[in-house]
Amino acid sequence: MTSKIPEPDLAYLQKVLLEMLAIPSPTGFTDTIVRYVAERLEELGIPFEMTRRGTIRATLKGRKNSPDRAVSAHLDTIGAAVRAVKDNGRLTLAPVGCWSSRFAEGSRVSLFTDNGVIRGSVLPLMASGHAFNTAVDEMPISWDHIELRLDAYCATRADCESLGISVGDFVAFDPLPEFTESGHISARHLDDKAGVAALLAALKAIVDSGEELMIDCHPLFTITEETGSGAAAALPWDVSEFVGIDIAPVAPGQHSSEHAVSIAMQDSGGPYDYHLSRHLLRLASDNELPARRDLFRYYFSDAHSAVTAGHDIRTALLAFGCDATHGYERTHIDSLAALSRLLGAYILSPPVFASDAQPATGSLDRFSHQLEHDTQMESDTRVPSVDSLVGQRSEN
Repeated sequence: MTSKIPEPDLAYLQKVLLEMLAIPSPTGFTDTIVRYVAERLEELGIPFEMTRRGTIRATLKGRKNSPDRAVSAHLDTIGAAVRAVKDNGRLTLAPVGCWSSRFAEGSRVSLFTDNGVIRGSVLPLMASGHAFNTAVDEMPISWDHIELRLDAYCATRADCESLGISVGDFVAFDPLPEFTESGHISARHLDDKAGVAALLAALKAIVDSGEELMIDCHPLFTITEETGSGAAAALPWDVSEFVGIDIAPVAPGQHSSEHAVSIAMQDSGGPYDYHLSRHLLRLASDNELPARRDLFRYYFSDAHSAVTAGHDIRTALLAFGCDATHGYERTHIDSLAALSRLLGAYILSPPVFASDAQPATGSLDRFSHQLEHDTQMESDTRVPSVDSLVGQRSEN
């Protein structure tokens, strides 16, 4: 087993998670949550800068500044926006982020106008069994079949306009958090506020320990992951390794667990980096952390947005196990603790390849091996030689 990694303060993790859940932050409406996380970094003495729109780019200095690494969690959540004001004073909604209206029905929400906040409920178009009987059960599931009923006098379109309600106003869904004695944590928007809390707890543990990093690490807190751009413009440094932090769906057909940290081997953007992923798996094994491998079929992350933006980086994904993702989500403190510990181990670990500081130009000496080259070439005796192929073509 390797030297002991700094132990995260789980009371701190749960405290900041609960405080963040109380801050509405659908994509596009994230200023308050950005301020909150920036204040936590200031408390820890971790320097940071912010992009124009609010992505936080922090730096933990190491003995070497190249190659450096980044770890990223996102502050934005799913939500909705006003699509239209109806003649009866009800509002139609468009989703912010990718999620089903099935999980929106019945929710209490806050509507943010340019002047204030109005509370309300999201309801199906047929919301009364006493009025519509079994027709309620026959309604399709779509954003076209729900509406927002506001707790205000607005029986007409004119009433809504007099209250300052406009198309494009943000709608935030109540998190309804509950932390039980069993260690379960249920709430909306654990994606990715639980990941942010685990990262903050890991950073606090490292700062409190006084351990020196081997290479610079840049904790990132992005604000548009749910709509796809995420970390696309967040890497001004010489980053060679990028680890995203996000949610791991616990469901039939998946291998993730609410009691373990998941290392994603692939998502809908393709496989993650072979070497960086296995570096994380080794760290989990060496530190006796509960870890699972998994593949996510309908899923993108900040790591994917960084690669598609053109960054030449190795990417991997760490995730906490969570049931009912993008619905009323549930995880367990076991998973968040394992994630925070693995993040601490990774941030303090050596680079996967020190040679990544420079491109491998002119020689293969410094280029990586997944399997030994000769072993790969000899692994299938059915592969014909070049000479035999040339002979076959000349005969034909």
